[in-house]
Amino acid sequence: MCGIVGIVSTEAVNQAVYDSLLLLQHRGQDSTGIATADGSVFHMHKARGQVREAFRTRDMRALMGNMGLGHARYTTKGDAANEQEAQPFYVNAPYGIILVHNGNLTNTRELADDLFHIDRRHMNSTSDTEMLLNVLATELQAQVTGLEFDPDQVFDAVTQVHERVEGAYAAIAMIAGQGLLAFRDPFGIRPLVLGRKPAGLVGDEWIVASESVVLESQGYEVVRDVAPGEAVFVTLSGELYSRQCAKSPVLVPCSFEYVYLARPDSVMNGISVYEARLRLGNRLADTIAQYAPLGDIDVVMPIPDSSRPAASQVAQKLGIEYREGFYKNRYVGRTFIMPGQAQRKKSVRQKLNAMSSEFKGKNVLIVDDSIVRGTTSKEIVDMARAAGANKVTFTSAAPPVRYPHVYGINMPSRSELIAAGRKIPEIALELGADALIYQEVADMKDAILEGQSLVTDLEMSCFTGDYVTGTVTPEYLEWVERTQLS
Repeated sequence: MCGIVGIVSTEAVNQAVYDSLLLLQHRGQDSTGIATADGSVFHMHKARGQVREAFRTRDMRALMGNMGLGHARYTTKGDAANEQEAQPFYVNAPYGIILVHNGNLTNTRELADDLFHIDRRHMNSTSDTEMLLNVLATELQAQVTGLEFDPDQVFDAVTQVHERVEGAYAAIAMIAGQGLLAFRDPFGIRPLVLGRKPAGLVGDEWIVASESVVLESQGYEVVRDVAPGEAVFVTLSGELYSRQCAKSPVLVPCSFEYVYLARPDSVMNGISVYEARLRLGNRLADTIAQYAPLGDIDVVMPIPDSSRPAASQVAQKLGIEYREGFYKNRYVGRTFIMPGQAQRKKSVRQKLNAMSSEFKGKNVLIVDDSIVRGTTSKEIVDMARAAGANKVTFTSAAPPVRYPHVYGINMPSRSELIAAGRKIPEIALELGADALIYQEVADMKDAILEGQSLVTDLEMSCFTGDYVTGTVTPEYLEWVERTQLS
């Protein structure tokens, strides 16, 4: 669920790309990188850690040029500790291409074989982003005929990329001396938004990013989402070209973006993330009323920050007092996207503190956005009891996560998922909660999609086991799990 951004401007873009990555930091904190183009010359800096840690004044000064892209990494493929696997990635032919990518490719075994034996390309990492870049470069090289650059050549290349690549991918690439390319997989699983800023006589300025909040913060007008299967190309002079490059595109965005990943002030595929989370709270309240003795609950508490909208609606609809019992240390990153269970468990206590005055002697209903591995949830229940809670009812605004997620979220192993193979009472016992209530799958879907007609279906594989691309087999899932655990 990495964060990506690309900008074509009439002035230096280094600061704008940096500021954009700060707004996307919630999408990845393992490493980060920025690349810029000064005419046909690329400049790049990437490093481990968060954006504020990675770039010094000397690094920013070296990032010259009016076109640039950036990446905040959340590791789903490759080695989180290997700085060489940080994005962006670069190839020198044709033209010279630098690319960033959000998502996961699901046919990397076949691609690795084809890239070596057919395309004769060397991979220097285990990153699927490097594979995507080399597939694009191979197909663009095959389309180049003559000396003149033509955006149609790029679109023809992206068409071939769609034919060869499977999985989820939102990508942004710079082509040296030519312009900025952005494209999205045929299902639109991972988000990508296009924005524009009129620049008078010298041409328009353009931005593409993972979330609309980046565009708004940088003063761009939100034009639209890049459509599933579509590619857009912006020249150095600000001319925009676009084409649908997939045979049968259909919009099926990831439900987990609305549940947890995205910022609440973003709009994705025409759906407000904040309003979707309010509606998730309304639906969850109905389920709680069905299964929990409401007279036995004193207060409703959220786990800050992403569950606040849902928790406030639960409290309002059930007529129970809403209280903030957990204080969040904002200088600790999101525990879900930290690599390794030990690090996640340690960071929960650093991130949250339970205030005894809000818990002592009370029957508490805790609302979280989701329960994945259970590491955070178990620690939270323990903290609530240690702070004096009489009873703890734990609720999730999302359904049980029972299946691996292979489209860009680090949930590849069923053995890591607390709900895999367990019934809800068994999960409650594992968490140490007196009761546990989950959102229903149908209610989650209806809550997210309510009030609009553009999106009619969601990618919900981690909840249902149904993989939208149709190419994820049990054998593939077993292979992913083996490689993850080895």
